[in-house]
Parts: sequence; structure tokens; C-alpha cells
Amino acid sequence: MILQKTIAQLINEHGKYIEKLHISDLVIGSFKTVVKLSDNSFGLSSTVLNSHEIHCKKEQRDYSEFTPGKIKGAVVMDLLLSEKQSGIVNTLKVAVINAISWKLLKSPNYKMLRNTDPIDLVDLKPGLKLVLVGAFHSYIKKAKEHGCEIRVLELDENALHDEDTSLFVRADRYPEIIPTADILIITGLTIVNKTLDNLLDYVMPHTQVIVSGLSSSFIPDALFAKRVDYIGSIGIEKPQVLWQIVSEGGAGYHTLHYCCEKICMVKKED
Repeated sequence: MILQKTIAQLINEHGKYIEKLHISDLVIGSFKTVVKLSDNSFGLSSTVLNSHEIHCKKEQRDYSEFTPGKIKGAVVMDLLLSEKQSGIVNTLKVAVINAISWKLLKSPNYKMLRNTDPIDLVDLKPGLKLVLVGAFHSYIKKAKEHGCEIRVLELDENALHDEDTSLFVRADRYPEIIPTADILIITGLTIVNKTLDNLLDYVMPHTQVIVSGLSSSFIPDALFAKRVDYIGSIGIEKPQVLWQIVSEGGAGYHTLHYCCEKICMVKKED
């Protein structure tokens, strides 16, 4: 699993430093979650809340570690090594590894391009088969302008604009649709909900793969090892503004407008 491999790499290479860290503050917003670690680093993730954790029977209510009242002040290493399965734990893990990674994103194996979107690095042209996992509206618009054949794998057809509903494909058809792609663009949310690995298993050798979203802002080695070519991530420029945006229910486009910049990570040719 990409998330587990990234955590293992961070602990193996920077374990002594990580052992000193704890979560000093956090905001879990409706759409995004931001954490502040004790070294004053910040990390962002999409928020995933599993409905069965909220609407559960009284005897199944969870008051154990990493539940409300037991997150702020938690030891980062305990979180990363926790085997607990929940939407909040996955959300926190991604936000934390993004916070840790930001100071470590230096490697001769890849390059970082600031103020760059990965869609600008691929050759869009008429007839090219573009598959999106997630309703990226800006990507859909650009691909339509270039005459691409577009299909959008989504759980919710309402995520698409009215003029784009014909592009909708049920998300459970991914084993059939992904192998047809010349270019595959996958939302970073799939890292948080742990579906990314399954999606990448169906990628064909000819397909160019982009993983894009604020949740994918961590050291990219595990993603590149799974044949991802470009990673769209973010750099946090104004942490205090980000704090306000997340606490007020902000979405990804709010963060990019007010307090973050686009970062693209590209694997260097062998």
C-alpha cells in the first residue's frame, strides 16, 4: 500500500526526528483537515468521515485513541504506527506525512516545479482517451478544448456540471475503464480512502498517470514506484490563512486561491 510504504520510508530514514514530534493543533473541517506539528510544520489532507463510525449503535461508540478529545497532543509516531482503521485516522495520517514531508522534498530522483499543474505537462490532442477518477472541472474543460475523449469515474453523478453528465461512468467500472486510458488522472482523495492502489493495478504500460490533489503532497517515491508519472500537490504559503479557510469549511479551490501554491513533482528519466 502506498500510504504504508511512505510511512515506512519516513520512519526508516527519519525515525529519530519523528519520535520527537506530536500534534500540537489541528482543524478537521467539512472538506479539509490541517494539522500543525510540534516542529511548526503544517500538513493538509482531504477529510474522510465514515458514516458508519458516526451513525453507530451506542455499544459501538469509540472513545479510544485518535478520537475527539484524544488527538491534539498525540504522539506522531503512535499515529503513524497505529493499526486502527477509521476515516479520521487515515485523514490524520495523510495530513501528518504531508507535514513531515514538506521539509524533506529534496531528491536527485525527481524535480519539483512550482506554480505548475501536471495537466500542462502532458500532450492533450484530439482523440486522446482521458480518464479522470474524480470530477476535476478544470481538467475536463481543458481536455474538451483539445478534443479529447473524456470519461469520468465518479461515485456521484451530481459532482459533474450539467453539461458534462454524459461523461459520467460509475466508479465501480474502473477495472473496465482504466485500461483504456492514454492519460489517467486520479484524485489525491484516493490516498485517504485507500482506493488508489487498486486503481493503479489496472494501468496499462502505455498510459501516462497523474495523481493530483492536496492530499498527495508527500515524498513521492512510493507513487513513482507504482508507475505514477506526475504528482500534483501543494505548498502551504500562508499557514494561518489556511487555518481559517479549513475551519470555515473551505474546499481545495479556496486553499489555492488564498494560501497555497501548486507544486508538480516529476520523476526524472532513468
